[in-house]
Amino acid sequence: MSNSIDSNNIYSSLVGATNNSKTDSIKSTLNNSSSSDEDLMKACKSFESYLMEQVFKSMDSTVDKSEDEENNDYMKQFGDMLYEKVADDSTDTQSVGLAQMLYESMKRNS
Repeated sequence: MSNSIDSNNIYSSLVGATNNSKTDSIKSTLNNSSSSDEDLMKACKSFESYLMEQVFKSMDSTVDKSEDEENNDYMKQFGDMLYEKVADDSTDTQSVGLAQMLYESMKRNS
């Protein structure tokens, strides 16, 4: 089993992702062949953050909620922002290492 990360597979998963500013930014950096190492690492961290955000949202959907929690207007309005912020903070402070592995794989394949 190989530990390398195929940048084409990562890009393909982003193409199928919902269009939002985060995925658009990552796509444009990956398409730009003149991106600096710093830009590439930033895109890799953004991808890791996006992935973590999706994991947090999926985890939340598995939790049984009371009727009050289901009808919470604040979470309906700001829940996505909460998960985005937690994902960004966790990527910045306690990265799972995906961004670094992706960065190294992309540098090796370029």
